[in-house]
Amino acid sequence: MISKKVRGWAMTAALVLGLAGGAAAQGSPTKVRYEEVVRSVLYLPAYVALSQGYFKDAGLDVSMKTSQGTDKGMAALLSGSADIVLIGPEASIYVANSESPVKPKIFAGLTATDGFLLVARTKPAGAFDWKQVKGKSVMAFRPGSNPDVFLQTAMRKHGIDPKADVKIVNNIGPAARTGAWMAGQADFGIFLEPEATMMEKNGQGFVVASVGREVGPVDYTVFTATDAFLKQNPGVAQAWTQAIVRAQKHVATAAPAQLAGQIASFFPGMSEAELVAAVERYRGIGLWKVDPVVERRAIESLQDMLVASGVLDAAKRVRYEAVVVNDFASKAVR
Repeated sequence: MISKKVRGWAMTAALVLGLAGGAAAQGSPTKVRYEEVVRSVLYLPAYVALSQGYFKDAGLDVSMKTSQGTDKGMAALLSGSADIVLIGPEASIYVANSESPVKPKIFAGLTATDGFLLVARTKPAGAFDWKQVKGKSVMAFRPGSNPDVFLQTAMRKHGIDPKADVKIVNNIGPAARTGAWMAGQADFGIFLEPEATMMEKNGQGFVVASVGREVGPVDYTVFTATDAFLKQNPGVAQAWTQAIVRAQKHVATAAPAQLAGQIASFFPGMSEAELVAAVERYRGIGLWKVDPVVERRAIESLQDMLVASGVLDAAKRVRYEAVVVNDFASKAVR
């Protein structure tokens, strides 16, 4: 039987290899099964890391799927069909409170706030006021999901009771939302890029507000793996995080036109001009994190929002250390 001391030494050695040169230091590229929650310009740094070969340079052979929902991404992780998922941090909080023997851990952050844009079916006369949603129907997302919780937080900021003053439509799946909107459902809705830009282009909606700008900085989407995967593959997690740091630095300084060209293959239905507009809009709200560290205050702020929205019992708040492993992000930044 291998002693705890020997196992600890082996993990440390693997981590050093990861710091030295990612998984590439261990030989042939390591295959990683990755799932993103949805396809959106919101995740631009991840697409840059893929298209520009940052993951490959770090020794990783990454295959990507789109989950179409944080709940589905978490299910893929817990079932073992994905190694790393990009989802909202709220999912890890819910699982931490569940009886699941498999526990997810957040190890790197990607977006600094909510990227959803509030879209109106008709163009407001004059400046938009959030009180204009009172008495209206608003297309949101699954109850308890980050999009739903952040939207409710923005409403409460403006004195609107999400449960009494509006009709929240949150029973439409992610893949069906755009079609439902085009079919005439709801007066307002929250949409990501590129959908928001495409709606404006086609005269099917008008962006009137940014949910993220109203809520402020709170980590919105994070890279998550199981606790067992991180313990067994520290070199892979470190290599992944270093590739993301490289992408984040590039995204922070590159021209929107350059970034649009680098992610165009992920959005075949959008023109370069439309992608540039989407990048500029998201950059304007400070959407992308400049480093992957997920701070304690972000998880605490998120739990405040979950409690206020009635989807987390205050007595079931989880410890930061129960859902976040910051070793990889901290080392990548240093």
